[in-house]
Amino acid sequence: MSTLLLIIGIIIAVLIALAVGNHLDVQSGHNKYNGEPDAVLRTPDERFTSLSDFSFEPHYIEIEDQRFGSLRVHYLDEGPADGEVILMLHGQATWSYSFRKMIPLLTAAGYRVIVPDLIGFGRSDKPADWEAHSFAQHVEWLDATLKALSIKSATAFLFDWGGYFALRLLAEQPELFSRILLVTTTMPQGNSTVGTLWVQGWRRYVLKQEVFPISAMVSQMTGSDISEETITGLDAPYPDESYKAGPRRFPMMIPATSLHPAAKPNRAAWEKLASWNGPAITLVSEQLAQRGFKPEEFHQHLSGTEGQAHGIYPNTGFFIIEDIPEELADKTLQFIEANN
Repeated sequence: MSTLLLIIGIIIAVLIALAVGNHLDVQSGHNKYNGEPDAVLRTPDERFTSLSDFSFEPHYIEIEDQRFGSLRVHYLDEGPADGEVILMLHGQATWSYSFRKMIPLLTAAGYRVIVPDLIGFGRSDKPADWEAHSFAQHVEWLDATLKALSIKSATAFLFDWGGYFALRLLAEQPELFSRILLVTTTMPQGNSTVGTLWVQGWRRYVLKQEVFPISAMVSQMTGSDISEETITGLDAPYPDESYKAGPRRFPMMIPATSLHPAAKPNRAAWEKLASWNGPAITLVSEQLAQRGFKPEEFHQHLSGTEGQAHGIYPNTGFFIIEDIPEELADKTLQFIEANN
C-alpha cells in the first residue's frame, strides 16, 4: 500500500509541476519589440508587390480596439458579389496567401470567397507588444472582423488557429456559419497530460530561436517541399522580428492546462457546440489524425459530422493547405453540394 501511495504521490507531483511550469511558461517573455508599448506596425506595401503567385486585390476594413483605437484588417474578396460566401480562416505562420491556389477554383464554381488576415498577420495591422495578443483578444478581433464583413450563414473553411477562434464564436452565434470544414484544427481545452507535454516542447522549439521560423515552420511541416516563391510569400508580411508578435505569441496562447485563462471558456464553448447541428466535415493529414488532431473528437461531439465524407490524407503534413490545395478546394465544393 505504501508503494502505491508513493507512486500516486509522484504522479500528482509531476502533474502539478507540469501545470505550474506551463502557467509560468505563459508568463515568460520572448517579446522582440522594445519601442512604444502601444505601437501598431503595418507592413509596407512594397513587401507584397513582388509576389508573382498572389495577384489578388487587397481590401481593408477598420475595427475598433479599446487599447489601440482603430486597427486595419486586410481581406480578400473574390468571386461574384452575390455569390454564396465561403469564408476561409488561416492559422499560425500563414496568412491569406496560403489560400491562393484554392480561391480561383472556388470562385470559378460561382462562390464569393472572403479571406481575412488575422490581426498580427499578413497585411493586417500588427500590435507590436506581444502581450497584446491573447486568446480572448483574438476572438474579439475576429468577432469584430466578421461583423464588419457582414458574415452570416457562410460556409467556413477553418484551418488551425482560424478554427480555434471561429469555433468560440460559433458556440455563441450559431447562425454565423451554415457549414464548417475543420482542417487541421481542434478546440484546445488544457485537459490532456500528453497535450501538456506537447505544448511545452512546441513552445520551446519555436521560441528558443532568435529568428521566429515563419516559412521554415511551414517547410518542415508539409509532406512535400515548398518552393522559394512560396517561402518569399510566407515571409512577406514580416520585414523583421518586431513584426512577429502575433505568430511568436500564439504558442503561449495554447491552453495546455486548466491554469491557462483560455481553458475554461474553451471548455464552455465546446459544450455549447454539441447543440450546433450544421453540416461539418474534418480534413486532416494521416499522421496528425493519429496524434493530437484526432477527427474522432469532432465526430463524437458534432451531430452534423455524421455521414460526411471526411478526409484523411497520406503523405501530407500539418500545413495540408500547402500540400494539396486543389484537392481541398474540390472537397470543399463537394461538401457544399452534398449539404445543400
